[in-house]
Amino acid sequence: MDRDREGPAGSEQHLPRLRLDELLEELQVRIDAVRGTRDRLHSLLEAVLSIGKELDLPQVLRSITEAAVALVDAEYGALGVVGDDKTLVEFVTVGLNDEDGARTGEPPLGHGILGELIRHPLPLRLDDISEHPASYGIPEGHPPMRSFLGVPIKVRDEVFGNLYLTEKRGGKSFEAEDEAVLSTLAVAAGVAIENARLYEEARRRERWLRASAEVTATLLSGMPSVDVLELIAAQAREIVAAEVGIIAERVPGEEALRPAVAVGAGADRRGGLVMSVRDDFLGAALSTSEPVVSGDVTHDPRSLAEEAQWAGLGPVVAVPLGTSGKSRGVLVLGRLAGEKPFSEVETGPLLGFAGQAALAMELAERRRDAEQVALLQDHDRIARDLHDLAIQRLFATGMTLQSAQRFVQHPQASERLARAIDDLDDTIKIIRASIFGLRTHGSRTQEVSGLRGRVAATVQDSVASFGFSPALRMEGLIDTGIPDEVADHAVAVLGEALSNAARHSGARAVDVHVRCTERELTLTVSDDGCGIPPGAARSGLRNMEERATALNGALTLGDRPGGGAVVVWRVPLGGDGGGPVRAVR
Repeated sequence: MDRDREGPAGSEQHLPRLRLDELLEELQVRIDAVRGTRDRLHSLLEAVLSIGKELDLPQVLRSITEAAVALVDAEYGALGVVGDDKTLVEFVTVGLNDEDGARTGEPPLGHGILGELIRHPLPLRLDDISEHPASYGIPEGHPPMRSFLGVPIKVRDEVFGNLYLTEKRGGKSFEAEDEAVLSTLAVAAGVAIENARLYEEARRRERWLRASAEVTATLLSGMPSVDVLELIAAQAREIVAAEVGIIAERVPGEEALRPAVAVGAGADRRGGLVMSVRDDFLGAALSTSEPVVSGDVTHDPRSLAEEAQWAGLGPVVAVPLGTSGKSRGVLVLGRLAGEKPFSEVETGPLLGFAGQAALAMELAERRRDAEQVALLQDHDRIARDLHDLAIQRLFATGMTLQSAQRFVQHPQASERLARAIDDLDDTIKIIRASIFGLRTHGSRTQEVSGLRGRVAATVQDSVASFGFSPALRMEGLIDTGIPDEVADHAVAVLGEALSNAARHSGARAVDVHVRCTERELTLTVSDDGCGIPPGAARSGLRNMEERATALNGALTLGDRPGGGAVVVWRVPLGGDGGGPVRAVR
């Protein structure tokens, strides 16, 4: 009876104890939740401080992606940078190993679910990514993805890119709290990206200023224009992280551009190519006053994809050298296919920097004109001195010997005296021919008479192609001892040889030597370029060979000591000669 009375009382004591355990468990859950929230907020704060310390933009992007993955406990994360054409121009991933990356192939452009955030820059949270209407285009071999969370990153109210997180660990779905945390991180990321951009812009501006100062100092130092242009191309290529840099100038009288300098990948090959102005991409650069940019020049409808100068390149920017419609040429910078396009921030300073290249060309032209005037004045002075002093003295000496000849009785002495008088006459003829050559050398008109003047004019015309004046030497009675037919062939061969050297050799020095004897005319053109490769086109060489063969002469190709090529065109002036093209190694 007593136990029966105690039974209900014991149950009443046990019930409060159960309720207390439940309350304690619930309290523990709430404490754990508070602690978890506190830890998460602490991790978020650490992530914000961490990415705020970085100033290198690529590292900032990677730090943001890694922090996002850690904060929402995701398996995979990515940050896509949105370009001007509303596609992804950069894609930073976290969680994919090298094998996964190789299987997924090229980075995405921003279609499917990734493009949904580009079209609608608002947070997007999905339990199952495959159920969304925009879910398509997942590459074969990509790791499985189910849960998805994406938020935009804005910089000054402009969408910079998006954060993409997939596969929350434990097979769970992303929650509203995950979205709130990631959105908060995105705000901090926008500030960090803007700081990194400003720092990068300041560094780039400083580099442009240093480069401009160096180019200005080089210009004022009087260095050859080709060295100044090479410095400009190299500096621009380095600052904008391009693979190729070319400065090409207009070819007088032709719809073409010829590289004055080329630096970077394939510089030797690209430096010898003639660039057609029929290429609308280059034509646009010549006719505008702004940089012309292409994301992929080989697939750009404005460019001639078959043009050899675009081989292997993707993003390209072309900048005019000079004012619109009067540009002297273009500065071309290119990156390899598949690399990111040039941004407006990168190309903005190029126009002013390219103006220095135009100034270098202008100074070089003025310097050449001044040198030409000084050379012509010097030639006139030498010609006057030879005529007024040397010829008159030789003529007086000849007259004296001729008058003394009648007093010489010995036959052998009389004969030697006659030969001496004849030699003086020949010497006077040679000096007069030299005077004529001095006075016609350097003339730029097309109506030049005499082989000496025509050779000098041909060499002078090649200056625009080389960017410097080839050295010229002439020996013998070039104007009086060579038939017109031979002279015509010689001028044509000289023009072809100089054109080949300008287009293919990349030479910085060219020597032209014309020598005329009683029996032979020899034309030698040598340069310090890349030489004549075995697979070089033979059309120009074949033309020179045919001209030599027609005159019973020969064409010889050889290597220049120290590097370069030597072309020797030799024809007889009376008698037989001739033979095929000979290669001297």
